[in-house]
Amino acid sequence: MSPAASPSGEAEVSDPWVALEPGTDPAERVRVLRRAHETFTAVGTVPRPVRAVVADSWRRSARAGVGPDGTASVELADGDLGAYRAEHPLARVMPLFRELMGTFAADGEHLLAVCDAHSRLLWVEGHPATRRKADRMNFVPGARWAETAVGTNAPGTAVAVDRPVQVFAAEHFIRRVQPWTCAAAPVHDPRTGRVLGAVDITGGDRLAHPHSLGFVQAVARAAESHLALLGPQDDPVDAPELTALGRDEAQLRVGGRRIRLSRRHSEILVLLARHPEGLTGDELLCALYEDESVTPVTLRAELARLRRTLGPSLLGSRPYRLMVPVESDVAVVERRLEAGAVTAAATAYAGPLLPGSQAPAVLRLRSRLADGLRTALIARRDPDLLADWAHAPWGEDDLDVWRALAAVRPTPAVRSRLAALEHELTAAPGRQHRSPW
Repeated sequence: MSPAASPSGEAEVSDPWVALEPGTDPAERVRVLRRAHETFTAVGTVPRPVRAVVADSWRRSARAGVGPDGTASVELADGDLGAYRAEHPLARVMPLFRELMGTFAADGEHLLAVCDAHSRLLWVEGHPATRRKADRMNFVPGARWAETAVGTNAPGTAVAVDRPVQVFAAEHFIRRVQPWTCAAAPVHDPRTGRVLGAVDITGGDRLAHPHSLGFVQAVARAAESHLALLGPQDDPVDAPELTALGRDEAQLRVGGRRIRLSRRHSEILVLLARHPEGLTGDELLCALYEDESVTPVTLRAELARLRRTLGPSLLGSRPYRLMVPVESDVAVVERRLEAGAVTAAATAYAGPLLPGSQAPAVLRLRSRLADGLRTALIARRDPDLLADWAHAPWGEDDLDVWRALAAVRPTPAVRSRLAALEHELTAAPGRQHRSPW
């Protein structure tokens, strides 16, 4: 397929996700992209013929306060990285990645890279000389390559837009990355559909071909199929898993099933998971209802419906308790915070606990978990972690976090947002920050 011509006479690719189609002069394309990149960093407008996916990514990068001369930071090293990789779901398909891509990477002087759902690189393997070059820009295991950290790049952008993407030369937002070309595709959990991370191939101009994007996409699909074949029955511990962060209705995975719970049943499961010793009817009443006129009969009816949903083997009574241990995303965040693993805790935090719940015990737990994490982030002073929280829906009005972010990353966008929040605070004295918890 020949590239189409734009009104300016420059070549444009007809597939918006492919960086360079056959017939395009790579050297001329590089010159065009460099001029476009300099224009954007100088005046904030994206000239043609920059692809829409790249233009959108440049804008997201700029809004996040990324500068074109920045670099990636290493968040996990040595033992922390090893422990995190060992428990990550993509560890189960690393042998497949190596089998499908290892020889291609080594023979072509490329790199195979795998990142998590926050675009943190977990594995970087391939040609030794290429690895040494990549080391100089911190394209190394444990480094964070999210768009909010280093701007446009294939693994970070693939995770951000949740689809395969190729990034060529000066399409990269950071100048020191612009000699490289990369293609990445997200990998999803076949049971839940959530993004687990991305698989990436990185190298030189020889990767600027539609085939490299198709190849990495096929590898990602093979990994998802392999994970589906492994299934929950092959997990080392097939314990029920409760997901309640960032959603009003929790989800319970048990025995290969995924059960979406009502709001009230979500509240009950969250509380019982935190109290393996069980709770009496009176304790549950106080934990769930502000209205003291609610009777035990109402609660017993809710529990009867929950037992029909879960089955009698999971929910016991006298006291009400779960008959087997249930892992929850709430417990994961708490454990990581207690261990001082702030980055890992932030990775596991998908949002406030059951944000629509008004159950007294859930309100207390939601506030304690969010405040504990945000306090740890402020103390850590990591600009990327603070930026992730500040740009999340639950952190966009968090004045304390924006102040901390402005102290370590005082970009015009950050200072402008902080000034707006402080103006609102002046207009409404006594409010420290607004939050959904």
